Amino acid sequence: MFEFKDIEILQDVVKAGGFRAAAQKYNLSQSAISARVSALEKKLGMLLFDRSNRQVRLTAAGLRFIEEAQRLSRARDRIWQELTHPGELSGTVRIGVAETIVHTLLTDMLNTLKDDFPKVRFELSVDTSGQLGRALSDDDMDVAIMLRESVPQGAVAAPLKPVELGWYCPEDLELGDQPLSLRDLARHAIVTFPKGTLPFREVESIFAAPDISQPALHGSASLSTVKHLVAGGFGIGVLPTLMVKNSEWADHIKPIPVLPEASLSSLHFVIAYYPERNSEIGAAVQEAAKLSDQIDRF
Repeated sequence: MFEFKDIEILQDVVKAGGFRAAAQKYNLSQSAISARVSALEKKLGMLLFDRSNRQVRLTAAGLRFIEEAQRLSRARDRIWQELTHPGELSGTVRIGVAETIVHTLLTDMLNTLKDDFPKVRFELSVDTSGQLGRALSDDDMDVAIMLRESVPQGAVAAPLKPVELGWYCPEDLELGDQPLSLRDLARHAIVTFPKGTLPFREVESIFAAPDISQPALHGSASLSTVKHLVAGGFGIGVLPTLMVKNSEWADHIKPIPVLPEASLSSLHFVIAYYPERNSEIGAAVQEAAKLSDQIDRF
């Protein structure tokens, strides 16, 4: 019904924003490219481009066709690579991570992968675990490092070491020498993970007692922003301890000792992938994490 060359031409038209620029790449006339696209539309029985405006844009059907065709192209490339270069990983690997992983595991893991697979290009996405789970299920990424609660059905999930969370405040804030209670913490504005995440919900729940004044609880999708706000005196914050330890931020914020009632649960992340389509890179990511001393030993 269509050829892989048709897919490549469509992608180039989209990237270039028109038929003329795409035609230059193939050393063809604009009319030749336009005719090929029109012939494909006729075969499919649908319009792929909206030509009503000067700028060529994909129709809804065209967008869906491109998305599905790209998956087909990736499958073709993966099959060709496995058959012609057994044991040699190359091409583009799509890895999705929760932001906590960006500040803890990601750099060491990617450095290991880069050294082991120099021909691989890594395409990174940072999102919430819920979004990562949906993208993994839809084959929009190859491997995801997410909270174990969000792993989609049928995916392999290799556990990482738990990520501890701690309370932090500006370096110059005097809070006394004794561990703080929930009532003590509630006197300050609190900034932490975004609303709807497990840490946000836990922080919200521990201050739910009727005899505790509800603190102002602020959520941010960027943990770097949380660190900036805490260091700048906006409030106290909840952050992964590994994110602060041995970093330049250790000179700007400090941990807050708290009573057991204010202790927070660790986060449990996993490396998730579907073995039937990404077993090789999934195993490689697991091994890289193990070398970074992040995989749990059972």
